[in-house]
Amino acid sequence: MTCKDCGKDINHHQHKESIGSLGVQLCERHTRLIKKVILDNNTPVDAIHLFYALKEAGVHPMLEWWDGKKSVDIAISRVKLNIEIDKNYNMITHEQAINDLEDAMHSFKNGFTTIRIPHLAIKYYLDETVENILGIISGLKANIKAI
Repeated sequence: MTCKDCGKDINHHQHKESIGSLGVQLCERHTRLIKKVILDNNTPVDAIHLFYALKEAGVHPMLEWWDGKKSVDIAISRVKLNIEIDKNYNMITHEQAINDLEDAMHSFKNGFTTIRIPHLAIKYYLDETVENILGIISGLKANIKAI
């Protein structure tokens, strides 16, 4: 068993602790770091799952990246893609819808594309979600080269 972040060998206790609390196989150091990120930024655990799935797919994501206005759950800077995980997808209010639209506008003004992914897509369809994000990244790369 190895840490998904650093590749360091981990023992059964570390494996059990990280899988039990985060759902990702991490060493003691990275379990502690990720728990701190979650605590400091109110990061959804689903964002952690997506972050490591994207890393495994060869993408270089950044967790809790500061975009100049707020912290973004996951950013892929090479293609200027921000990913936000929607924790309460079915509970959206009209105020939240306008705030989301304003956030998207600010991102576009700064050259970034922001997508919102319902947490249920990650929880139940992680592989498909990663494949779709890889498709978005591919499209963004093509548009960057065209400019």
